[in-house]
Amino acid sequence: RLRAALTRSDDRFLVLEERYGIARRLKADLFISVHADAAENQDANGASIYTLAEVASDREAARLAARENKANIINGVDLGAHSGDVSAILLDLTQRESMNVAADFARLLQREASDEVQFRTTAHRFASFIVLKAPDTPSVLFETGFISNKDDVEFLASPAGQKKVARGVREAVQIHFARRNVAR
Repeated sequence: RLRAALTRSDDRFLVLEERYGIARRLKADLFISVHADAAENQDANGASIYTLAEVASDREAARLAARENKANIINGVDLGAHSGDVSAILLDLTQRESMNVAADFARLLQREASDEVQFRTTAHRFASFIVLKAPDTPSVLFETGFISNKDDVEFLASPAGQKKVARGVREAVQIHFARRNVAR
């Protein structure tokens, strides 16, 4: 019922904008960037989920639209056909909706994965990560644990741990899209 696409199938580096750019080209309804965190403090452990901070979204969204070489179509609306002020308002409304959907998904992901994956005390965090800045694609950054923590490394490197992470993501994605289909 759902189609999933990976940004890459090997361990090569993709520029951050390329990552969400792939999701935008595929007209994705959700973008999940899966990572493992690292910290100087080897005791830091647990998963966390980041969504875009609204504070930084307006300026970044405007820069993104300008930088994408006049790729003026966002959610089917031709921003080039409107004045700069109207385009900024449309872009802001689109990004706000994407951010709300992403925040809802982040809470769902934490709920669905928490039986299988250990989360940090404050699991849902807000930041201005580049991979979260697609204005028209709800995006989350899922930090699955810390590669600087021995226990997290063992969990993430094990087939059982990888299955638990995948199962939590799968359940959250299925519920997310089932809810959206009912709402339509």
